[in-house]
Amino acid sequence: MTRQGQQRPVCRKESCGTVGVIADPVGFARMRRYPSFGFTDHRGYLRHTERLLRTLAGESGHVRVALFDPEGFALWCARQRLDPDSAASRARYTAVDAARGATLPFTGRRSLRRLLPELLVERERLRSWERATELLGEAGGCVRCGEPLARCAFRRAAAVLPLLLEDAGGGRRHLVCTVLVRGVPLSAALDTAPEPTEAATLALCAVLGVALATGAPGGLVLRRAVDSGRTEAVGWRLEAGEVVPLTEPEVFSAYCTDPMTGDPIPPEHGVDYRDAPPLPTILCEGP
Repeated sequence: MTRQGQQRPVCRKESCGTVGVIADPVGFARMRRYPSFGFTDHRGYLRHTERLLRTLAGESGHVRVALFDPEGFALWCARQRLDPDSAASRARYTAVDAARGATLPFTGRRSLRRLLPELLVERERLRSWERATELLGEAGGCVRCGEPLARCAFRRAAAVLPLLLEDAGGGRRHLVCTVLVRGVPLSAALDTAPEPTEAATLALCAVLGVALATGAPGGLVLRRAVDSGRTEAVGWRLEAGEVVPLTEPEVFSAYCTDPMTGDPIPPEHGVDYRDAPPLPTILCEGP
């Protein structure tokens, strides 16, 4: 074997890459209009993609999965003046555009089917972060300190977050923040098991910061697992830039009312509703 041949396996082990995957059957059906795509059913396509991922992970040890968006791909090809009915165009889109969006590492420890729901959650988290930072950038200046209001609101949100989690005591906690901006809901979630990621923490602070900066209405819901195996739920209302605690009946009403119709729905099994603790008012560092 030549020296070049001996070095090839070493180079492969030190390489990395990204594989785009079409997560849902609807998107898969759109891709079938391209004769060069070559796959006939979504399940078979996912099995083939997972075999590829396992091969790449075994060779290099580092491969990531990105969501391949057929509609985004078609628009991207039109902008780039590329033929969408081409494997080269699909590969280029994955490397240039899809890889800049939501991605997760594939190690082979979990199947692709188990990884896809997390990848979809990661995509929503990224969208929430981008939308929230865009809204914060439009918020203008703070009348108290003169700094950008986005900076003050984000700082206040970062100070509120540990108070929310500390007041809940021990146990696994799941916190969701939802804000209604121009009639469109914007939300982010944070889970403390095993540990909240930095990206999830930043996204939740950004969404909460939008409510604090703009006064947009919204809410915070915190669920905590307790020793009895049950779950406790508390909530706060976001209004006029303030975080207002909800009473037990208010939390119960929020959980047991259909938001679309206003009709009552049965309480969730194993969930106890509690009064939310009040939070101290945190202002920006003004003069």
